[in-house]
Amino acid sequence: NTLLGEMQIQHPTASLIARSATATDDNTGDGSTSTVLLIGELLRHCHTWINDGLHPRVITQGIHIAQQEALKFIDGSSVIPLDATNKREMLTSVARTTLATKVGAHFKDQLAESVVDAVLSIAPENPKKDEIDLHMVEIMHMKQRLMTDTTCIKGVVLDHGGRNDGMPKMLEDVYILTCNFSLEYERTEFTSGFYYKDPAQKAKMADAERRTSDERIRKIVELKNQVCTKENGRTFVVINQQGIDPIALEGLARAGILALRRAKRRNMERLTLSCGGQAVNSAEEMTEEILGRARSVVEHQVGEDKFTYVEAMNPGKSVTLLIKGPNDHTIAQVKDAIRDGVRAVKNAIEDNAVIAGAGAFEVALHDHLMKFSETVSGKEKIGVRCYADALLVIPKTLAENSGLDVQQALINLQEASKVAQKEGKWAGLRIETGDALDPIAAGILDNVAVKRSLLSSCGVIAAQLLLVDDFMKTGRRGHGGQ
Repeated sequence: NTLLGEMQIQHPTASLIARSATATDDNTGDGSTSTVLLIGELLRHCHTWINDGLHPRVITQGIHIAQQEALKFIDGSSVIPLDATNKREMLTSVARTTLATKVGAHFKDQLAESVVDAVLSIAPENPKKDEIDLHMVEIMHMKQRLMTDTTCIKGVVLDHGGRNDGMPKMLEDVYILTCNFSLEYERTEFTSGFYYKDPAQKAKMADAERRTSDERIRKIVELKNQVCTKENGRTFVVINQQGIDPIALEGLARAGILALRRAKRRNMERLTLSCGGQAVNSAEEMTEEILGRARSVVEHQVGEDKFTYVEAMNPGKSVTLLIKGPNDHTIAQVKDAIRDGVRAVKNAIEDNAVIAGAGAFEVALHDHLMKFSETVSGKEKIGVRCYADALLVIPKTLAENSGLDVQQALINLQEASKVAQKEGKWAGLRIETGDALDPIAAGILDNVAVKRSLLSSCGVIAAQLLLVDDFMKTGRRGHGGQ
């Protein structure tokens, strides 16, 4: 998808196929390569019959019939419902299958676990009723170490730290105060001048200007002393959306409070979702009930940058996937893989079902459509068979990319699939040897949404391309052409 988005494609047919593949990836998170392959293979099979004199309209009618039957097949017994007992394992298999084409084999297992942890943390109790909001999965990157150090933090990572060296750097069992009021030196809002008779008047004016922020600091310290005692051993953190001046920072540091200023608005929203509590806009609203809880708050320094890890006490509705890598290219690669992975897991949860991978579904659907074509009368059965034969490009490509004998691997897979279907099982391609395997047992699972989008869009795009001549003729007639 990244390549298709960056390529400057001039050919109109190739441009339409590229846009279709990009749309499939944007909607479902995967399937861009399969879309290009299937449309190209379908056009190749149709071109053979068109050269023999068959009109494109007849073929497209057959493609439409095959497409409707394929969608019935995928909505029928071909899907595998998520089992409550091993739901996490099946979701991890879906994520692993999606990530296998985007990152190395040594990294896909670890990344799949992190992706599943992130999506399950924010998933509602009833995904069919309430949509999963992937914006609650914050993706941050840090140019440090290796990409294998990428991890899921069940909390929030802030891209700044405390601004006073006397503040603690590591806290456990923490109360979180999220606020949005100024703790800075307050000057008059309008341009004005003051005349003093003596230095005492100037000092009195300065004290009055500081009185507001000092009073707010005093209330924060009192609240901290109220909820954090020597007996419970709890600590206190203040995260403010507005500023905190150096004098206020010093007062908070003396009280043992870690204070972060000028937090981003989206982080303030995610803090309350992750750690609980409420964001307050005035010091008068500060009570124990509005405080959030965190298991730990740790400040890390990477070069000249500071990062603060806030790990929630209980799993909240917002998590952070922290990407690490030695360079920008590695970070961008992992970031694209994570975006596809979280959407794949989201689709599986919302569909509450998965589908067999490793080419097993395509081979089974090909066998079903070939049998179905016998019930179709007329020349339309040719279009049905073209659609069915085009589906085999998926297992063919798997075999070719694995260095196998394509024809022999496909024959073995088709024979094994017929035997497996009689037993109510699936047969996929083992890329190491070219033999058949059970994709469910091997943990090779695909998204139902991706396959459904693939089957519906490829037939439509191919039909549009095949009927371009008819459209052009119609246009000429409409403008008075002969």
